[in-house]
Amino acid sequence: MHPLEKFAYCPVCGSKHFAEHNAKSKKCDNCGFTYYQNPSAATAAFIVNGRGELLVERRGKEPAKGTLDLPGGFIDNGETAEEGVAREIMEETGLRVTRAEYMFSLPNVYLYSGMNIQTLDIFFRCEVGEGEPVAADDAAECFWLPMADIHTEQFGLRSIRQALYLFLKNRQEQGGGASR
Repeated sequence: MHPLEKFAYCPVCGSKHFAEHNAKSKKCDNCGFTYYQNPSAATAAFIVNGRGELLVERRGKEPAKGTLDLPGGFIDNGETAEEGVAREIMEETGLRVTRAEYMFSLPNVYLYSGMNIQTLDIFFRCEVGEGEPVAADDAAECFWLPMADIHTEQFGLRSIRQALYLFLKNRQEQGGGASR
């Protein structure tokens, strides 16, 4: 299935002659406009407290409602990735980011409103100010989880599971201890 299959009309002129151009674009035969489907940018944060526990959330909305997740979300227009991760953490936990350090990125597919959205998930190691997290926005719950209690299969999104695997492997290699 072409990633733009659900887009039947040209967004410029409204023509129905909006056809597959290549694997990631459609072109309007009427006005010549070509639309490329590129990934949406999203963030996720690894926040570890002084006790060595990771801040996690329980997803309050689909996709993967009820599963565990890391704080984060889509970057808004006009934001840097650092601004986006800080805003998302504030919205979801009430905690203010004092430092955000880029770690790595992973491609993902995010099912939204019945449509697969290609994303590029950007992972940060973040430090936050004082206070306890309070779940808000699309987080049903947020809590500190000991590293030994992290089980990647409890996390609902593929890129988050992959990122946790890399994060825990890196901690283990650096002598920080980890679980699965």
